[in-house]
Amino acid sequence: MAGYMLVGCEQVPAEFNAGFSLYAAAWPLLEHYPGHRFQTGLFGTWMHAQYEGAAPKDLYSDIEGGLGWWRDTRFPTETPKFIMGGVAVNFTEIANGPAHGAGDWTKPAGLYGVAQLSPWLLFPIDGLNIAQGTRGDLFGYGYLPLPLIAAKPTTGGTNIPSGDNCWTLFLNTRNFKGPVCFFTPYFWSHSAEVDAKYAGLLLDSRPSDPNKAFQMETQYVPAMLAVDAKGDSFARVAPTRFPVGADGKTVVLHRLTSYKKSAMWDAVKAWFDGGAKASGAVNPAGEYVQKFRSEGDSTWQIYPDGASDDKKIGIAWKSFGKPIAADPTTYGYEWDASRVRRMSSPAGDLVALPEYFKLKTNEKKSQWVVAAAKDVPSSTGLARVKFDRPREDAEVPYETPEDAQSAWKVPGPAAGPFQAHLGDGSVVTYYWYRFADQPAMQHADITKEERERIQVLVEKMHREWTKDREYLAPPTVGALAKLDPAQIVQPPKGLEIGYVPIATRQELESANTPRK
Repeated sequence: MAGYMLVGCEQVPAEFNAGFSLYAAAWPLLEHYPGHRFQTGLFGTWMHAQYEGAAPKDLYSDIEGGLGWWRDTRFPTETPKFIMGGVAVNFTEIANGPAHGAGDWTKPAGLYGVAQLSPWLLFPIDGLNIAQGTRGDLFGYGYLPLPLIAAKPTTGGTNIPSGDNCWTLFLNTRNFKGPVCFFTPYFWSHSAEVDAKYAGLLLDSRPSDPNKAFQMETQYVPAMLAVDAKGDSFARVAPTRFPVGADGKTVVLHRLTSYKKSAMWDAVKAWFDGGAKASGAVNPAGEYVQKFRSEGDSTWQIYPDGASDDKKIGIAWKSFGKPIAADPTTYGYEWDASRVRRMSSPAGDLVALPEYFKLKTNEKKSQWVVAAAKDVPSSTGLARVKFDRPREDAEVPYETPEDAQSAWKVPGPAAGPFQAHLGDGSVVTYYWYRFADQPAMQHADITKEERERIQVLVEKMHREWTKDREYLAPPTVGALAKLDPAQIVQPPKGLEIGYVPIATRQELESANTPRK
């Protein structure tokens, strides 16, 4: 099964082009993790550059990522993770977080694209862990540009300009709030260094398009198909769930907000230039909160492997789920109680969606309609199908360069190694680097003098922007999700200001893993 869940919302005025934030529900979509073929996001968005007039042809580049499960996730559980999902021109490079992206260390293609900013949150290489067992709490995140790295007329020694947009990930969760890390401008402008036709067209220098798609993209959920003795086709989908509140309704998105530079950039720039201290909180005068409409759709389809497009047949989604705007800033679903099953838990209730479907065909179209389990012939064998977690080979560890002359070793970390033992069963080894000396900053195509200038700015932020104050406006519904607490770290004594935690290895926990 695969497809999109589509969300209805209003358009945003074009001047709100300096980033966005949103709250997305985090929950275990499937009862059991179905193996590494599984790939689906939860509800999120795609932030592209804004252009005057039509967008350039044959150019795809954005920030996507969000909550979900990906085929290259090495240590998955039923609980989603968060990745940043920066996409350079036409997927030539991808940056998912510090030390996580496309390519390998002999030919990195985004592995150095994200610089760590927070001294209080460790970003595991495999993605940020939401607390295990989260069932519908709201994960607040967004990207706003900060004036950290200055624009310059050259990129990689060529006469290609590089912009000053440091698109910074901000979080609002129960146990961490504030900026985490940012895409270096060079992650984007490097594509123009390779091909000059992209100069000035990418997110290092372009504002963000405020009118984004909000969707849930599912590339694979396991299902089984069968035909009975009469020739009728039936299907069974892996148990799929959505969170649900006490009122029987589901919230998946809340408070989609777009920003002007006056929301944060202007105050921070003035502060960095010697003016009054910026609080870090978004200025509400520079934000626009989108309104939802009680409309939307699903393109979920069931089909066998290798099916052509005309054999991919849609599910009668609206026969059991109806999109609603519970209030103007909250989007979700209400359910036909006769066709879904409620599952209660102290951690939060879920509804199980229909598992069985029958193929109905008429002169207009074919469609998979909900079938009761008792109406599916036993001869199909679907009742005996199990969607348990499969046995898979153990994933290899993430590793970073050990070369004594690499940016990981020169000038090298100030303290470590330390370890964080995560709820996904992995252990992360990390070190404390001076901000300007971290590998991503050494690969940001800036001079040592520029890195030292930025170091001073980051030290200002570390003193003033703590992890327990408000930055993004809080939600007005639901409860905030919690990050895996093992990722919340405390700088060593003497390294509280100007130093950041950088993961250098992540591997499955075992009895043989020494603790540090």
